[in-house]
Amino acid sequence: MAIIDLSVPIRSGMPVYPGDPEVTVRPALTVPVDGVNVLHLDLGSQTGTHVDAPRHIDDTLPALDELPLERFLGPGVVIDARPVGAGGAIGREFFEGRVAAGHIVLIATGWSEHWGTRTYLDHPHLTVEAAEYLVAAGVRTIGIDALSVDPTPASEIPVHRILCGAHAVIAENLTGLARLLTAGPFEVSLLPLHLPGADGAPVRAVARTPV
Repeated sequence: MAIIDLSVPIRSGMPVYPGDPEVTVRPALTVPVDGVNVLHLDLGSQTGTHVDAPRHIDDTLPALDELPLERFLGPGVVIDARPVGAGGAIGREFFEGRVAAGHIVLIATGWSEHWGTRTYLDHPHLTVEAAEYLVAAGVRTIGIDALSVDPTPASEIPVHRILCGAHAVIAENLTGLARLLTAGPFEVSLLPLHLPGADGAPVRAVARTPV
C-alpha cells in the first residue's frame, strides 16, 4: 500500500479563512538554551487542512469529541469536479449513483493548486441540492480541496448548515486529491486532535491506496 499525504503544512503566515486567527509557529524552548526543542503554536481550530464538527455552526449540535470516530476513517470515493472552474457550482449530478452511506466523499476541484494566492478565494463550491443529495444518500463525511464547501466570502453558509445539521463532518483545505482519481480503491483518515467541545480541528489527512 502507498500512503498519500492530503494535508497542507502548518506554517507562520499561512493562508486562513478571512477573519480567522492568523497562524504563528515559533520556538518556545531550544536545545542550546533549554536542552530541548519545543514549538509554541498560535492558530485557530479551522487552520489549514481541518475538519468541521457540527458545533461549528450551531452551539446545540455535536462537538468534535461527541462524534463517532467512524466519521473520520473509512473507504473513500473521489469525485472529479475540476471542470467546474473558478466560483463554479458543484451540483448533485456529480454525486448521483456514485456515493453511499459509509463513504468518505472527497471532491477534487483542483483548487489546491492555488493555495497561498488570491485566486484560492475564488474556489468552486457545493450547491444546496448537492448537499441535500449527499445527506439523503447517507454520506456523513465530505472533504474538498478548497477553502470551503460554501462560497468565500459568504454572508450565508447553507451547505454547511445542511451537512452539519445532519451531523456530518466537513474536511476543507485538502490537497493532492488528483492523485486519487486513478488510484483504485482507497481508505481515508481524517482523525483530528482530541479537543473536547471543539468546533473543529486541524488534521493530518492521508489516503492509503494500492501501490
